[in-house]
Amino acid sequence: MSKQQAPQHRRRRLRLAVGAPVALTVAGVLAYGGAFGTFGEDAEPRAGAAPAPVPASATAAVAAMQPGWNLGNTLDAVPGETSWGQPLTTRALLASVRAQGFKSVRVPVTWSTHQGTAPAYAIDRAYLKRVKQVVDWAAAEGLYVLLDVHHDSWQWIGKMADDHDAVLDRFNKTWSQIAAAFRDTSARLVLESVNEPQFENADAARKAALLHELNTSFHHVVRASGGNNTSRLLMLPTEVCTPDQPLMDNLVSTITSLRDPRLIATVHYYGYFPFSVNLAGATRFDARARGDLDKTFQRMRDTFVAQGIPVVLGEYGVLGYDHGPGAVERGEMLKYFEALGNAARANKVTTTLWDNGSFYDRGKLRWKDPELFRQIKSSWTTPSATASSDRVFVAKSRPAKDSSLTLNLNGATFTALKQGKTTLVRGRDYTLSGNNLTLKAAMLGRLVGNGAPGVRATLQAEFSRGVPWRIQVVSHEAPVLSDAQGTGASFRIPTQFRGDELATMESTYADGTNAGPTTWTPYQQFNTAFAPDYAKKTISLTPAYLKTLKDNARVKLTFHFWSGARATYQITTSGTTVTGTKS
Repeated sequence: MSKQQAPQHRRRRLRLAVGAPVALTVAGVLAYGGAFGTFGEDAEPRAGAAPAPVPASATAAVAAMQPGWNLGNTLDAVPGETSWGQPLTTRALLASVRAQGFKSVRVPVTWSTHQGTAPAYAIDRAYLKRVKQVVDWAAAEGLYVLLDVHHDSWQWIGKMADDHDAVLDRFNKTWSQIAAAFRDTSARLVLESVNEPQFENADAARKAALLHELNTSFHHVVRASGGNNTSRLLMLPTEVCTPDQPLMDNLVSTITSLRDPRLIATVHYYGYFPFSVNLAGATRFDARARGDLDKTFQRMRDTFVAQGIPVVLGEYGVLGYDHGPGAVERGEMLKYFEALGNAARANKVTTTLWDNGSFYDRGKLRWKDPELFRQIKSSWTTPSATASSDRVFVAKSRPAKDSSLTLNLNGATFTALKQGKTTLVRGRDYTLSGNNLTLKAAMLGRLVGNGAPGVRATLQAEFSRGVPWRIQVVSHEAPVLSDAQGTGASFRIPTQFRGDELATMESTYADGTNAGPTTWTPYQQFNTAFAPDYAKKTISLTPAYLKTLKDNARVKLTFHFWSGARATYQITTSGTTVTGTKS
């Protein structure tokens, strides 16, 4: 597994928030009447055209699943469906997801907290009934459904190297019960052996052997259960669902050995890791991040698709988007999703968006960021033009200057630059030379005026195809940081951002060595080591960052802002006290 992809299995949704079940009623669901809940029945097909039949070939069926969406942090939550902040799933939610253009839904399920002990490892009947209700609703809405064994992967399956027989026994008995419950469910249901399988205390060869054994055993158990399971599409993962070449080669060997044309390969992708979490100064979707994405999808195509093995990208997204606001700058994130959608289409990979509640508001049934979803949705069918930035900064304290952006046309042609419904005048308000768009100083000065620092206007570059590119015109002054004192548990730097936004932070000792939890780079991780709060006008240094610093050693912080401005600051820890001074 590559360094940039290794940390993915520890991402955002592994937070074990515990909450007691509550009794409440949601449309179509009578929820949590007991330890695991009693649930109403509401899986009858809606009026209208019946769903299209499932194609005979696995490749055609997987193509028909594009695009897909994950019901994340729900049935995979521990200990119950609402424990991680998402509402109970309703039929209306799944109908709404289908109406957004999705053709499939992945339903991650953690079974461990709903299972009895050895030797039966019996799954609670009420919980199994609830999972089946959600699956049936989705299928009745015309969606393909991908059902898995989810956080069990690290809760108990990961101990297989040390407790082989017991883990394999539990795995087989878990799947025997799931397979029996769903043996007569429609062919729109796909079963996935295990999410992001990982193994403790094992070298690479041992891990490969253990995963081969699990995937093979899963295949045998499901096929032997009869009914529709004899020909149901089954999905097998790489180790940790990582798309590294040796791991994908191992999966090809397993699939080939099973001699079953109804098998699907699955991997996950969250981008070039430093970019995905804003670490090591990787603030932009630059050539390195784009190259990582392109090469990964080419590997999927060459390893699986070219050999007749369909592949589903079971999860994708940007890790920083889940960790908190601001980690990945919005325009850079738009470029990433645009590129990913097009790479998937070009390489015939079906995509399944990971959504733990960050994207779609399941209570209000609407996108939290409609413009972001519009970019994602457009990428399913056509490339869109982008630009080197989605912001132009204009200094408030001096006359405006011309400002240029580089357009990435992606095969489109530029058609207009607008402010709202007003079409701006080429030559007077802007110029275009090749792919260089220059916003004229006179227009920028007019747009920012004498108002307060911040976004003063929003422009829209339009093209012959795809979605427009939004450009914010921002008035700013140099940020100002003030002296502060706090503790290792709570330290905040008073900050006048003055229209600017924080991009990243460097942290070094006086001798130039790196200071902080990430020792291989001076640039620490956004929202993990530091976090801005624009409303409260502070930059916080986290306890996780502060506890790694040497006592009584002076640390130099360099804050980089999106306007290009920099601000330096000094901190010193002495016992539990942290003192900060502006440079």
